[in-house]
Amino acid sequence: MLMPRRVKYRKQQRGRMKGTAKGGAQVDYGEWGLKALEPAWITAQQIEACRIAMMRAMKRRGKIWIKIFPDKPYTKKPAESRMGKGKGNVEGWVAVVKPGKVMFEIAGVDEETAKEALRYAAMKLPIATKVVKRHHLGGEMV
Repeated sequence: MLMPRRVKYRKQQRGRMKGTAKGGAQVDYGEWGLKALEPAWITAQQIEACRIAMMRAMKRRGKIWIKIFPDKPYTKKPAESRMGKGKGNVEGWVAVVKPGKVMFEIAGVDEETAKEALRYAAMKLPIATKVVKRHHLGGEMV
């Protein structure tokens, strides 16, 4: 399962998901990418489900880049526990995704296969997404 090896602090505050992605808003490595249109916490399990769905759709050809990593712990209190008594235990790990962030990239397969693979990945996510293509400017890649 995806999670950090070490963290400075075991528990983190929730924070806010205001605004758009600060970086990683364009396709850098592959030819096609899956871009988030809404803010969300994407869990480690959802990222892994996307990876498996894309691999299956691509029949293990081509290359996949995962540009998000679940480095934020989220906590949960046990069911039917009374208020107070401190913060709950770490339940899992999430990646904070803001609108505009390219989460996955694909290269080495034809357009139809790439779009289908990214569509399968999008089905595993709790947010609206869109498939984006890498932009080439005047012969050189940007």
